[in-house]
Order: sequence, then C-alpha cells, then structure tokens
Amino acid sequence: MADPVQRLVLALAEAAGAPVDLERPGDSAHGDYSTNVALQLAGQARRPPREIADELALAAVEVDGVARAFVAGPGFVNLELEDSWFVETLGSVLSAGDGFGSGSAEVPERVQIEMVSANPTGPITVASARNGAYGDCVARLLSFAGHTVECEYYYNDAGGQMDRFRASVEAVRRGEQPPEDGYHGDYIAGLAGLPGDPVPRMLESMETSLDRFRIHFDSYERQSVVETEIPEAIALLDTFEADGAVWARTSAHGDEKDRVLIRSDGEPTYFAADAAYVRRKYAKGFDRVVYVLGADHHGYVGRLQALAEMLGHPRDSLEVLIYQLVNLTKGGEATKMSKRRGDVVFLDEFVAEIGIDAARWYLVSRGHDQTIEIDVDLAAEKTAKNPVFYVQYAHARIAGIVRNAPANSIPHADHLAAVGVLATEERDLVKRVVEFPGVAAEAALRRAPHAIPTYAIRLADDFHRFYHHHKVLGSPEQEFRLALCVATKDVVARCLDLIGVEAPDTM
Repeated sequence: MADPVQRLVLALAEAAGAPVDLERPGDSAHGDYSTNVALQLAGQARRPPREIADELALAAVEVDGVARAFVAGPGFVNLELEDSWFVETLGSVLSAGDGFGSGSAEVPERVQIEMVSANPTGPITVASARNGAYGDCVARLLSFAGHTVECEYYYNDAGGQMDRFRASVEAVRRGEQPPEDGYHGDYIAGLAGLPGDPVPRMLESMETSLDRFRIHFDSYERQSVVETEIPEAIALLDTFEADGAVWARTSAHGDEKDRVLIRSDGEPTYFAADAAYVRRKYAKGFDRVVYVLGADHHGYVGRLQALAEMLGHPRDSLEVLIYQLVNLTKGGEATKMSKRRGDVVFLDEFVAEIGIDAARWYLVSRGHDQTIEIDVDLAAEKTAKNPVFYVQYAHARIAGIVRNAPANSIPHADHLAAVGVLATEERDLVKRVVEFPGVAAEAALRRAPHAIPTYAIRLADDFHRFYHHHKVLGSPEQEFRLALCVATKDVVARCLDLIGVEAPDTM
C-alpha cells in the first residue's frame, strides 16, 4: 500500500515545481495541513505569493484525498482532507508494522559510538549516566534509521588518576586515611576489604550498573593496549620537531593550534594516545566514529577531527557530541557532586530513588547541549504530572483496551473502514501518529534523542483526549477506533524503546 502522506507531498511538489513541506496549523479552522511553499517561490518567480497560492490550491483539490484547499494570510495554502485519507493512512501504518518509521538513512554506515568511558576510580555517577543514556539513545536511533552501530567503552587502566585510586584503597587497607588528593567515598572502604588490585573489581561493578541501566557495550578498550600502537600512528601523521619535542601539525587541518605528541623527555602525550585510538577505530572498518564527551571537552573537537583528516578520513566522519551537566534537586535543595570528596550521587542510588525508566527518560529529556535540572521528587511520582508515567500510562491504557477486545476483532489494514464522519480527536490522533517517521529520522540525523520524549508526550496527549471523548469497544466505530488504538500503542512503544524505557501493559 502506497504511503498516502508521501503521495500527498509528492503530488503537491509536482504542482508547485518545488519541494513541499506540510505543517499542522495551530488552529484547526485552518485545515489539516498547511504549506508556505508559495511564499518561498514568490521571490524567484517575481509574482505575488497569493497568486501562486491560488494556483496551487486549484491543483491541490485534484490530489486524491484532498477535500478542500484554500488560501490564507499572505500566501499559505491550507488543506482539508477527506475521511478516506485518514482511513488509508492508518491502514498504511498498520501495514508497515514494526518497520513503521525505520530505514530513513539514505546511505547506511558502519558507526562506532564511544561513550561513558569513565575511569574505574569509583561507581558510575549520574553525570556519566547522562553520557551513557544519551550515547545509547543515539545508537538506538541510528540503528533504527538503518545504520550498523557498535558501542565501545574506552577506559584508562594506568596513569596518575589510577595511581591515586589504588593508593587510596591501599591506605584504607593499612588503617589510614586516603591521601588528600585521593578518593574518599564510602566505596573505597568496601574495596579495601577485598584482596588484589581494586581496578578490575571496580570496572566489573561499573559494567554491572550500566548493564542494569540498559546500556550495553560491544567492546571494551584499554588505554594501555592502545598506547602500544602510538609509534605506528605517529608515522602516519603530519609532524615536525621543535624545542626537542615531536608535534602534530594539526593547525593545518582545522585545529586551533599544533599539538605535542612526544615531549622533550621522550614521553608520549595523551594526544599521542588519542592518535593511536583514532587510527585503531578506522582500522576496524568504521565509516563514522562518534565520541560522547563531557562539557569540559570542547577543545577536543578540532584536534580529533584533525587526526581523522591526517589519517586519510573526512573530517566530518568523526563526530564529538558534547553533553552538559546534570543538576539534581530534592526537597527544593540542590545536590552537589564530587567523586573524590565522596558526596557524589551515583547511578545506582539515583535509580533506587526514581527507577530505571524515570532515570532514562529524564537524562535524555533535554538536548545534550543543555544543562538538565532533575527534580528527584517529581521524577519518583507515579502520577500524570510525571511525563514518563503519563506516556507509559497511555500505552498501558491501550493495552487494556486491546486485551478486552472480542476475539479476532483486531482489524486488518487491507479492509479497514470508518463508520460515519471522523471526529476531530480521531483525525488529530492519526495526524500525530504519522508524524513519527519524520520525528525519528530528524532525531537520528541531528543526534537529538530528546525529540522522542517530546513527541511521545504529544502523542499521549492526543490519545488521552481521544479516549476521554470517544468509546472504543462496543461502539459503531469499533473497527476504526481499535485500529487507531493499536497503531498508537505501537508508536508509543517504539518511542519508549528508542530511549531505553519500558512500555508496560499494566500499571
């Protein structure tokens, strides 16, 4: 079955001789959809926009499914669609099944996303959890779009931080306080009570926390292994010597300045390890590599992209996604976080307070370039004021309707029909459902998973409004309304899955 939405857009584009975008007017009196293409064409055509709009309106009424087309304002073409269009559109959603909205990638790529990558010096914090939740949702969106995605955790198993961590554990084992510049959390005492190197135990605990949080990795990479490949990586770079050191000429490749690779004392820098790591990623056959880094890593964008270019890859094939901080409030008071001081909020504690679903939702509910403010008290509520509960309740409510439907009453897409005139709430819900492919595609393209919960709330709003005004089971319109419920339920479930939240059938 042809997609009626796409068919409508293509028919209007043919009439306009230009691409057409359809938007939903804020006022239903302005029709089901509206386009401003006449305004866009007026300058080039050197004609009044309303004159062009009048011509498009005449052409639009010839398009299958358009009941009326009229011009408003300076040159908007507004469309009112026939009930049959909504029935056919709903049928196309049901026909698509689990694939509805997927496969938007024009050129599928093999993508690696490196995320979290917190050093194993303590349990996963809420800040690192935002890194993981965001990166995981980007991975889910890219996979849904048709890319092949692998996720990696890169951790430092040597160096100054690890030395201070081990020294802190050893001090407690001796009955002493950790060094002033060491780590002082309660978890240090727990590790001190166990024999052996605390790093593997800490890493295992971190992996367990992340796995429980529905963040899974395809590979783990250690910096100590990557550092063995530094000579091979440096040999491939544009380098020069100055002041006894070896430099990478990154300024010639878009970076703000050149970077030291080997210090005058012969020791490689952390940037040299970056070079080896970037080389290693591309050597595995990835078309695109993505880093998810914290707010203090803005300077890494230029230098990492310069490395990609020097290694023979397009600059834009390496992406650095920077996320901002997380602020928690409880009882109206802010919670301060510092891993070394021991007053940090850890992921496991956060999840115990509000649950995995709420934690996942809130950590991706804002754009990654925005600071997140989470009211822990609200996030823990099981009421409609809590958005994740509100959306999950829409899914559970529909699941109850489907569960109570008579046997064999779920309609098939190929013989779907409506009884009587469709109500405004029915039309609005269909229009919201068919927005999903565009929302998902845009969210994947812009690496913006926060668009999914925003859309899911609007979808739940439209469903709850429909449910409040219209009976489903036992009504003359049961077949169409039940089909509408099934399609809505499937899209709500897909939205929740894309952000790592469960879609319960009962609540």
